Amino acid sequence: MKLGARVFKTGIAIALALYIADILSLPVPIFAGIAAIFAVQPSIYRSYMTVFEQIQSNLIGAAFAVTFAMIFGNSYFMVGLTTIIAISVMLKAKLQKTIPLALVTIIAIMEIQGDDFLMAAMFRIITIGVGVFSAFVVNLVFLPPKYETRLFTKISTTQDDIIRWIRIGIRHAADHQSLKQAVTQIEEQLVKIDQLFLLFKEERGYTKKAKYAKGRKLVIYRELITTSYKSLYVIRRLSAYEHDIIQLPDHFHMMIQERLDTLLTYHEHLHLKFIGKLKPDQLEWITDDHFIKRQEVMEIFMTQIYETKRQEDFSTYHLLHLLSAILTYEEHLEHLDTLISSYQTYHGDEIDVNIEI
Repeated sequence: MKLGARVFKTGIAIALALYIADILSLPVPIFAGIAAIFAVQPSIYRSYMTVFEQIQSNLIGAAFAVTFAMIFGNSYFMVGLTTIIAISVMLKAKLQKTIPLALVTIIAIMEIQGDDFLMAAMFRIITIGVGVFSAFVVNLVFLPPKYETRLFTKISTTQDDIIRWIRIGIRHAADHQSLKQAVTQIEEQLVKIDQLFLLFKEERGYTKKAKYAKGRKLVIYRELITTSYKSLYVIRRLSAYEHDIIQLPDHFHMMIQERLDTLLTYHEHLHLKFIGKLKPDQLEWITDDHFIKRQEVMEIFMTQIYETKRQEDFSTYHLLHLLSAILTYEEHLEHLDTLISSYQTYHGDEIDVNIEI
C-alpha cells in the first residue's frame, strides 16, 4: 500500500486544526478537523484559488443555517430543507466544489440546542474557519507536490505498455481478449495522465523566465500525451484489421512491421532525449538520407499496392486506414522531436534530469 503526499497533508491539516481550536478554547473542535478534510487541495495553486470560495461557502452555509433555525426551528426536516435550498443557491453561484463544506457548517449550526444560539453559531463558524485556514497553511508549507515527475513517469510507463503491445500485435502474437483488456487499461491510464497534466499546468512559476520555460514545457508534455494517443490508435487499427493484415503479402507485412519497429524505437529515444539521458548523436539516423521519409513511404506503399493488386486479390481499404494511423503517429513523433530540440536549445539547463524512466 502506497501513501501519497495528500494523505499525509490531510492528517497534518486535521491535527493542526484540532490543536488550534483547542488552544483558542473553541467549543466542539471536531468541526475544525472535519472542515480541514474538505479544504485540503491537491496543489498550491488550487489551494490559493479555492480558499476564498471555502470562506464564502462557510458564510453562506452559516447564513442559511442561522436564518432558518431562528425562523422555522432546527427540526430534522428543516435541516434537510435548508441543505436543499443552500445547495441550489450554491450551484447557481457556481460554488459546487465547496458545497460539502457549506453543508458541514449548516449541520454544525442547526444542531445547536439552548438559548444562546447566536453566540454558539458564531463560535461554530469560527471553528470551521480554523479548519479551512489550517488546510490552507498545510497546502502551502508541507510536501509541495512534484507533478512533473509523476506526469513524466506515468507517460513513460504507459507508453512502454503501448509499445510492447504494438510489437506483439504486428507479429500476430497477441491473444485478442488480452489485447482488448490492455487497450482498456491503457485508456484509463491516459485519462489519469490528462488529470495529472492539468495539475502540473496549474503550478505557477515565480519569475518571468520560469513562466516562459514552463509554457514551452507544457507544449512538450501536451505533445507527449497526444503522441501516446496516436500510438494507441495504431494498436486499435492493428486489432481491428488483424485478419486483413494476416492476409497481406509477406513483403507488405514486413514493410509495415519494420516501419513500426523503427518508429517505436524513435519514440523510446525521444523520451530519453527529453530528460537528457541520450547522447546528442543518437537520433541522427532519423535525418539520414538512408532513412525513408514519410512522403516517400506513402509513395512506395501506393506503388506496391497497385502492383500487388494486379497480381493478387486482396483488400486495400483497411490497409489504407492502418497506413494512415502509422503515418499520423510518425508525424507527431517528428513534431515532438522538433519541440524537444527547441526546448533544449533555450532551456537545456532547466531540464529535470532526476526524472527516472
